[in-house]
Amino acid sequence: MDDTICAISTAMGIGGISIIRVSGPESLIIVNNIFTGKNLLKVDSNTINYGHIKYNNKIIDEVLVSVMKAPKTYTREDIVEINLHGGIATTNKVLEILLESGCRLAEPGEFTKRAFLNGRIDLVEAESTMDIINAETEQARDLSVSNLTGKLSELINKIKKQILELEANIEVNIDYPEYEDIEDMTSIKLIKAIEIIIKEFNKLIDESNNAKIIKNGLNVAIIGAPNVGKSSILNGLLEENRAIVTNIEGTTRDIIEGKIILNGVMINFIDTAGIRKTKDTVEKIGVDRSIEQIEKCDLVIYVMDGSKKTTKEEQNILDKIKNKEHIVFVNKSDLFEDNIKYDDNYVIGNTVESNGLQDLKNAIIKYIDRRNIKSKDFTYLSNARQLSLITKAKKSMESALLSVKNGMPSDIIEVDLNEAKEYLKEILGETYKDDLLDELFSSFCIGK
Repeated sequence: MDDTICAISTAMGIGGISIIRVSGPESLIIVNNIFTGKNLLKVDSNTINYGHIKYNNKIIDEVLVSVMKAPKTYTREDIVEINLHGGIATTNKVLEILLESGCRLAEPGEFTKRAFLNGRIDLVEAESTMDIINAETEQARDLSVSNLTGKLSELINKIKKQILELEANIEVNIDYPEYEDIEDMTSIKLIKAIEIIIKEFNKLIDESNNAKIIKNGLNVAIIGAPNVGKSSILNGLLEENRAIVTNIEGTTRDIIEGKIILNGVMINFIDTAGIRKTKDTVEKIGVDRSIEQIEKCDLVIYVMDGSKKTTKEEQNILDKIKNKEHIVFVNKSDLFEDNIKYDDNYVIGNTVESNGLQDLKNAIIKYIDRRNIKSKDFTYLSNARQLSLITKAKKSMESALLSVKNGMPSDIIEVDLNEAKEYLKEILGETYKDDLLDELFSSFCIGK
């Protein structure tokens, strides 16, 4: 990190302003050499300075240059941000001049990577930086901001400290049993302390499922037999003609998706091929994918034709989804035959006149409320890496608990405790492998 990097930090295109960010030991010198205005080497930190970018005695653009001096910056290095008029040609030209003047083009996420490596943020906060950029709903934004401000990191550090204290007490009791003022770490106290930590892990793991929905949306599969109105329901919910609707059975042969926001949560609707026995190879692939969606999705909307009696195939699907979160939408109420047994999971409607679609939305909202997805406690694990490490830490603590209960030697228990602590350190990035960092930051945008 001895070199100076630069990148465009705003989206490319025509706009009011573009920002090019420069960070590193030579950032002030490099920008000052192409800037006409105040001497940037002498201005105060956290100031905005008016002038022009000039190269080969030619004015390139009128700019405002923000100067932020180390160590109180995002990367803990000197940072200069050039605010210029938005436009592809001008922005690229200034970037080109910076590269010719001694900067290196930043890799994806390299500014945030430097912030992490320089101790400005931990790995949880670094990951949350990208989460907040990608947030599509207010709930997702709240989640990302919470982790960005260190709420999850504080909890992980607190648990790590509890494990350290357990290790210390065990060692002291072994090495200095004669001291009366040392708390006696009996098996009962040790079991209780470990169980409290496991309970914290379970809470984090459970709530991480809500975090996944907050970040990525609730996956709702619309399934049913051919020609029961699945595509009409999708179009009605989205209020656009996303799926083709005809009276011909088997029109939908592949997955069709669409998104809306309900009650602050992104809903990812998945319209599937009609489920029936078929010899058509292409349609059969679509049917297989429909059945797969039952297992993969968070919520199933099963559409039935209210004008017909329930078939054996439909009953098989009803049996298949009974232990899965589901809503049954009974369509074609204008041709209704009362031959279906209803419960609280049923919604009756008619997609020709859009009847029942609001009731269907309300049923989805009830499911969201029941799962408490909109919880105000946003201390969640926000990605698969964190969830995997917490799960491993939990297993290590469960192993330690079993060892205590079985009267195993203290050094065996300490191995498990130390293993759990190391997993927590990996979450925070206190220990890491270089290839992990490369993979993690490669998903960031170049200017972040």
